[in-house]
Amino acid sequence: MNIVERVQSILLKPKETWPVIEAESGDVASIYKNYLVYLAAIPAVAGFVGMSLVGVGAFGISYRVPILNGLVHMVVNYALSLAMVFVLSLIADALAPTFKGEKNALKAFKLVAYGGTASMVGGIFGLLPSLSILGVLAGLYSIYLIYTGIPVLMKAPEDKALGYTAVLIVCGIVAGMVIGAVSAMFTGGGPGMHMGSAGPAGEVNIKVPGSDVTLNTAKLEEAARKMEEAGRQMEAAQAKGDHAAAGKAMGEMLGAALGTAGKGGQPFSPDMLQGFVPAKLGDLERTSIEARADEAMGMKFSSVTSEYGNDKGRIELKVQDIGAMPALAMAMGAWASSTVSKETQNEVEKVYKKDGVAVKEEYRKDGSRAEMSMLLANGVLIELTGDNVDMDGVRASMDSLDLKGLSGLQRKQ
Repeated sequence: MNIVERVQSILLKPKETWPVIEAESGDVASIYKNYLVYLAAIPAVAGFVGMSLVGVGAFGISYRVPILNGLVHMVVNYALSLAMVFVLSLIADALAPTFKGEKNALKAFKLVAYGGTASMVGGIFGLLPSLSILGVLAGLYSIYLIYTGIPVLMKAPEDKALGYTAVLIVCGIVAGMVIGAVSAMFTGGGPGMHMGSAGPAGEVNIKVPGSDVTLNTAKLEEAARKMEEAGRQMEAAQAKGDHAAAGKAMGEMLGAALGTAGKGGQPFSPDMLQGFVPAKLGDLERTSIEARADEAMGMKFSSVTSEYGNDKGRIELKVQDIGAMPALAMAMGAWASSTVSKETQNEVEKVYKKDGVAVKEEYRKDGSRAEMSMLLANGVLIELTGDNVDMDGVRASMDSLDLKGLSGLQRKQ
């Protein structure tokens, strides 16, 4: 693989390049050795030159990071950016079943490694801090690359790729915050900016729209300590040549971070959720049901999916507990903060509040398909999808569920 040709092809022809990447042999080590070690150096070196040699200036005042501090920043950030690729690949692999994809650790790593190309190449704008906004735009293009790669590598349906991408990016943001905290422990911090609504002792809470679930940044220090411990375990495992244990330690590092950076609590058990799934929806008999609990890297998910149908129509009911993972709830419930009323010649989309609960409706006017979602305050997400069932039928099915009982479930902390 020629690295220059690969960069050009993934940036300019992503849809044609992903199938080529999927078919390539190789392993994680070879991708690191032949690709990532070079690209990850671009933002690290450019950032050092920009902040320590060029400097930041405005209104006649200039600031340069001392050379020694800049070198430390460069080395630490370079190492952590390489680790971040592996961490995000673990998340991408773990999320695959949630979005009807296929788990494959190597393909998940390819997705993150090559999908991040634009962001790493865009790091060159760090040479001139005044152009750093262009690096942000490059990062946005990496999101698009990952979006186009998910259906090819992770085999997720195209209509699930957007949600898959959103959850992966939000998890990446949270992981980046924690890794930034770890970096600060080594480099002594630096100038920066803090956003959010402050609470006691510097606590910042970010409320997930439409629910009582919050992201709590005051717990990042605790997460950073756990990451540091996991890092020591990873180093010990690598010294012994135990790559499996090293990977496990890396996964536990992120799992601890995501599990503590919020007020989620323990997930509801699949059996508990299944108790609210009826044997019949209207005149449609239940034809299948699946209750599952998935756990990876300390992250826990539970859901129940059931199908109902006859020769006239079909409805799929999915009840998911996303409130136990605040980052997941932030992504999957992002629509709950909006109010939408959109209509075309063939379709209608609405997002509104009903008795204080966020509701989303999407349906075709010919009655061939209708979807309805409801995000309860405790983080339970209910989704109904009807084929050859109109919107009135889907609404009636939603109303027939024990919504009061589901919303009354209390999560253990």
